[in-house]
Formats: sequence, structure tokens, C-alpha cells
Amino acid sequence: MCDTMVAMGNATADGSVLFAKNSDREPNEAQSLILIPHATHANGSKLNCTYVEIPQVEETNAILLSQPCWIWGGEIGVNEHGVAIGNEAVFTKVAYKKDPGLIGMDFLRLALERAATAYQAMEVITKLLETYGQGGNCGFAHKLYYHNSFLIADRKEAWVLETAGRQWAAEQVHDVRSISNAITIGSKWDLASDGLVDYAIEQRWCKGKDDFDFGRCYSDFLYTRFSDGRKRQRRTSELLEINKGRISVATMMAILRDHGPDASAEWTPGHGIAGADVCMHAGFGPIRVSHTTGSMISRLMPQVDTHWVTGTSTPCTGIFKPVWIDAGLPDLGPMPSGHYDKAALWWRHEILHREVLRDYATRISLYRDDRDTLEDRFLREAGIHAAKGVEERAAFSRSCFIETDEATSEWIHRVREAELKSHLPVYYALAWRGFNREARLSAN
Repeated sequence: MCDTMVAMGNATADGSVLFAKNSDREPNEAQSLILIPHATHANGSKLNCTYVEIPQVEETNAILLSQPCWIWGGEIGVNEHGVAIGNEAVFTKVAYKKDPGLIGMDFLRLALERAATAYQAMEVITKLLETYGQGGNCGFAHKLYYHNSFLIADRKEAWVLETAGRQWAAEQVHDVRSISNAITIGSKWDLASDGLVDYAIEQRWCKGKDDFDFGRCYSDFLYTRFSDGRKRQRRTSELLEINKGRISVATMMAILRDHGPDASAEWTPGHGIAGADVCMHAGFGPIRVSHTTGSMISRLMPQVDTHWVTGTSTPCTGIFKPVWIDAGLPDLGPMPSGHYDKAALWWRHEILHREVLRDYATRISLYRDDRDTLEDRFLREAGIHAAKGVEERAAFSRSCFIETDEATSEWIHRVREAELKSHLPVYYALAWRGFNREARLSAN
């Protein structure tokens, strides 16, 4: 489960294009930030994706990905040309291909590596889709099969691309747009696969062309309903519309941290066995298994693109740090796995995150203001450093990660010292004990 959004230049405060995504996956499915350099490849060479091998192209772009620990592709990414993509699981009536194939995260990486514009990225995905289809398990500890939608942006334009099997439809974005775990394109689109409507008529999902609606005809009701994708997409759309004309990086950060319109200072993720917010927290039960495990915001500008990444789970408990593709990434430790490793950035933050969960309302309040103050300073200083050289930007990015790491250590000590003022609901506590046990992470 995920949420992805974009604000075009006519909707932002400074004329930049702003792209943002929360990647929601299993709680122990650690993500890593990786930077893959521009490369050339021998003619006729092959490429191993998550499950299958396909022909490689002669030249690939430099890309930045937030990548689940076991997947070749990525959940969120951007390339050296300022093309940014996020994918979403969508659940459709078209039968899922369970044998190995290309999965949504593979399409995302392939498009970033091969395209210089958002439109070209869309073409890369649709051609690969029509050639290979999509299929294969997309789950980490538990098998999960789905189709994909994509939000694709560059410095000038953006597109929503939604798929069901080999069928697809695309809609150009004109100001703000968001997608979640439900097909959002209805009876109007700008581009589509040749058989989109005819296939639905053949399957008796509609009576004819005049009766066709992509989302209504192709969506699987049960999985779409319990993913809460439509509710979350309405929420992100509402927040984008409210702020249209003055949307900033800080606005996107706030949206990615959103826990819903009714969240108060006493809000906690511990209640309920259903429901999901933009900043997603896993809990007890078969329909609360997803969790925000990585977040990214890209500020796309003609001069230089600046990318804001957590490299950690749940943005409400962490900090966004600036990176630039040409300046590289700081040392983030080893590639994380599904088991605790104190040397890996993602898992170091998990200690803080999981300590906060023991009494969310009390413990997040102990450092929220410090988090915001530190992040505000990063935002101000990144604006200055964006105009500087590669080495200066690399040094600044590295310093932000170091400061965040030091602050995280201090906050862990602070929250552990605090008295627990409330107790977790029994089933929520059981769920997280299980997650900790599976991660080989002591509950203490």
C-alpha cells in the first residue's frame, strides 16, 4: 500500500514541480537508498530483474532509488534528468500472473534508467508491459500479487498511468494529482491500450463504450475496499487542493506525515484492526499488515533537483534529509535485510520508531519539536547549498545524515527514560511483539 502525489509548477509556491511518495510495505521489509551511476552496456547484453532476464539497453541513466531489501527495482525513484516515479499496487479483476515476470518496482527502475522525460518513461513502461506483461510475487514474508499504477513526473509535465494485466490508461496532470491503491481513471483519459474498452465488454464488466469506466469496470471490489486506497487518495487530493498555489517541500512533508482529519495530540496507531492513513502504521490483523517503510520528496527544477529522503520508516518518527544525485549518497551502512542490524541506517531508526510505538502520543511529543526545528534548518540551508558545487552539496548532505543519526541516538535515550502513560491494546502489542521477534529484535 502506498500514496504518491505531484504538484506542478502552477500549484507550488516557487514554480518547481514537487513529487512525493510514502512506500508502504511489511514492517520488517527494510528499504535502502541506493544510487546507481550512469552506465554503458555491451551490445546484446542481458539484464537480470527481480525474477526474469530481459535485454539490456546500450546506455542507462544515473538513478536514486528507495529499494526494498529483496527487490531489484524500487518503490520510489528519480533519475539524472529529473524524472521521478512512484508505483502503487492496484487490485483488479484481471487474473494475476503468478509465475515469475516483471513486477511494478522493476518497471519503475527500468523506466528511470531508460527515459529522459516523463512521457518517455510512460512509453518504456507500456512497451515493456505489452511485451512481457506483469507478474510474480510482490510480497516479502507473505505472498502478494497485484497490478500497478504509476505517477510519473519531470520538470515540465506529469502523467498518471494505471494498469490491469496488459491493459492500461494514462491521464496527463495539469496542476495537482495523487494516486493510491485504487484505479482513479474513469471514463476519460488521454491515452490507452488498444483493447482497454473491448476487453471489458468481452468480460461483461460493462454493456458498451458509453457504459465504460476504467476504475469501476476493472477494479476488484474486496481488495480495493480493504486497502482503503480511495479514502487515502481523497485525503491527499484534498490536502493538495487546499494548499494549491503555495505548496512547498514542507507541505509535502506534512502530507506524508498525515494521520487523517481527526488526528489529535492524543492520536495513536494502536487502535483498530482496520483502516489506514497516509503515514501508515501496521497493526493487528490481516488488513493492517502494511507500514510506511520509506519516503521521498523530489523538488524538480531546471537548475538543480533536490531530493528529500528519510531512508527510514514512518516519516512521523523520522527526518527528511537532502541529497543530490550528482553529489552521491553519504555512508548509510550495509544494505539492510529483514533482520535487525545496528550498522544499517534503516534499523538504527527502528529502535526509536518501535520505542515510540509503546506510547505514541506521549513519546512522539518528547522530540517532535526538536525534529521539526532540525528539519526546518535543513530546508533553509539546502536552499542555499543547491546553488553550490558538488563537493559542498555532498558535504552538507553528509552532515545532515550525521546530525540526524546523533539526534536519533539522543531521542532513543529520551523516550526510554520517559514513564509510559498508557498501555498498548493487547492485540496491537501482540502484533508488534511478533514483528520484533521475526526481525530478531528484542522488544526491550
